Order: sequence, then C-alpha cells, then structure tokens
Amino acid sequence: MLAGRRVILGVAGGIAAYKAAEIAGTLVKQGVEVRVIMTRAAQEFITPLTLQTITSHEVASDMFTPRSGGVAHIEAARWGEAFLIAPATANIIGKMAAGIGDDLLSTIVLAFDRPVLVCPAMNVTMYKNPVVQRNIQALSALGYYFIEPGSGRLACGEEGPGRLAPTAEIVARLESILGGSGDLGGLKMLITAGPTREPLDSVRYISNRSSGKMGYAVAKAAAERGADVVLVSGPVALSPPDGVNVVFVETAQEMHLAVNRHFEWCDVVVKAAAVADYRVQAQPGKIKKGATPLTLTLEPNPDILRDLGERKGRRVIIGFAAETEQLETRAVEKARNKGADLIVANDVTRPGAGFDVDTNIAVFAYPDGRTVPLPLMTKSALAHRILDQVLDLREDGADNG
Repeated sequence: MLAGRRVILGVAGGIAAYKAAEIAGTLVKQGVEVRVIMTRAAQEFITPLTLQTITSHEVASDMFTPRSGGVAHIEAARWGEAFLIAPATANIIGKMAAGIGDDLLSTIVLAFDRPVLVCPAMNVTMYKNPVVQRNIQALSALGYYFIEPGSGRLACGEEGPGRLAPTAEIVARLESILGGSGDLGGLKMLITAGPTREPLDSVRYISNRSSGKMGYAVAKAAAERGADVVLVSGPVALSPPDGVNVVFVETAQEMHLAVNRHFEWCDVVVKAAAVADYRVQAQPGKIKKGATPLTLTLEPNPDILRDLGERKGRRVIIGFAAETEQLETRAVEKARNKGADLIVANDVTRPGAGFDVDTNIAVFAYPDGRTVPLPLMTKSALAHRILDQVLDLREDGADNG
C-alpha cells in the first residue's frame, strides 16, 4: 500500500501535463501525500491552482520565491520518499542526464538521493531520437526508473510511442519501487546471470559477451517487489543488488552445482545466465605458443535449463535465448524442449538488443506456440515485464492445479 508515503510529483511542459491532475488525484485517494513541482512551461498546459486544489499543498515552481527559511530544493529533496516525473519531456530528461539544474525541478533531481521514476511523453520522432535514447539509457544505468511510453495517435497527429503511460501503470510501478505492493512477497526466486568461463589453462579461458545486466535487473526488480532472491552470478563487472543473496561462480559446472543447491528451496527460476555450451580439459600452467595449430577437444557442459525443466514440479521456470535468426520459431522450440514456461528471446544482431547494452528488444515465447513481441525498452523495464509474467504463470498454474 502507498498510504502514508510522501511523493514529489514533477510536471514538465508537454501536452500530457494535464494528466498530472489524474495522477495526483489517484495518489491522494490512496493516502499519499503529494507535493507538486512544475516547470514554467508546464503551467502553460495546466494551472498550479488545479494541482494545489487536488493535493492540498502549494505548488512550487520558482527557486527564488521569498521564503521564511530553508533552501527550497534541499527541503523538498529531504521530504520526498520518491520523485515521480510525469510527464517527462525530452528537455528535462536531457537536463537530468547532463546534470543541469537551472530551475527548481531539475535542481531537486540533482539533490534527490531516493528513487526517481521518470515517465516520458513526447513526439514519436523526439522519443526515438538517438540523443534522447542515449540519455534514457544513461539515466537507467545510474539507477533511475523509467516507464516506457504507450503507442498510439499522439497530439501532434503522428502514430507511435510517445504517449504518457496510463495512470494505473504509473501508480502500480511507483508502488512496486517503494516496496508497498509486495506483489512477489513470499516468493523464493532463484535467478542466474552473467557468463561462465571455461579455462583452457591457468591463463586463458573460453567465455561469451554476456554482461549479466539482464539477470541483475531481474534480481533487483524482484527484491524491490518483495521476493526472497538468490542470484547465482558468473563473473561480471556489476555491483550486487541490494537485498539479494549473491553466489558467485566461474564455470558452467560450478553454476550447475550452485543452482542445484537452491533448486528445492525456490518457487521460481529465471535462468538469464549465458552458460557456455562446451568446456575443455584445462591444462596446468600456460599453453605455450607453437608453430603448429592448437587443437582443442570440447566436451558438452550440463544443460542446466533442461535439467531444471525435467524436475520443475509446480515451479515456474523462465529461460532466455539469444538468437541471430528464426527468433520466434527457435524460442518456442526451446520452451518445449527445455520444459520452460516462458522463453525470453532476443535477436542479438539488432541494435539495442545485443550484449552489454542497457536496452533490449525481446519476444516472449511460450510452449503452446504463442509469441508476444515487445518494443525496445530498458532492461529494468523488461525485468518488470518478466516478473509480471511470473505472477500470471503462477496464477495459471494454480487454476490448472
């Protein structure tokens, strides 16, 4: 529940600013104390009096209004438990990414060290502009939360992504970020992430380009939503998410053992790790360079996803597939062959969907043959989509059980 929470609502100057009244009203009805910060441009679309009436708090917009004491942006930053920016224009997103604080809203963002949820709304061409996407990716990497805009006919007459997300979705996401929803509370989740390394000798190894960002995003989001999370991680350059028990491994066999140790404990498995398919018999010391070609004999590693699928019981099992062709067909086949409830597949040749990036373009593939393509989004946003599927799949399992 959000009742009793303190939320700053930042309103930037786009046509969707009028929807801030609905957002504020919905939050107030749920018992949230809301204080509104508006840019001057936002006041061209909706009056401060409207939002003041809804929230019962004076709306702030000017850094230099005479005050009885204190510093406006510091006081606001200390007061709020979360900062919701809706709508967020390309301008405010650019300021945030550049660290610019030239008005009250952007200055509070700089002084705010608690969760910030950004809800973009703008013209489709502006939203797809590489600079805007780069700014969104940069902010996501710093821990800012984003809700992808909806698609449809925009105020400018164009079609495509750019509409402010529905109020219900914004409020639900805010609730999950603040830990109020707890919609995964009581669930025990086992998540794998990152690559594995298969040693050739004491110096070299075989690995892949997985960064672990997707698995870490799922673990972070699951913990935020109340799940008890064990993350089995290959070697990555990422900080462990707060509230997550991390088990570090190197090889595929080590990952298999770690997963097996926690499998009986868990209710849900999300296998996002890119496990090496083959290993070699590692040689002691360093293999010396010679004049003749080096021949390596590869042995298959254990198929962790298939092994878990064969023993799944009533657990929900979600796997991943990185493909370069026939994406949907191969993902459905993998779901069927591995005993998975869902495969999250992506074509790693597409811009924004490859390795070591902060975004993804995924397809949900199910063993019954259904596929659901998703648009480009941050891995954080995709993580929440995956967790929503966890809830749906568990509900379906309960209905069929």
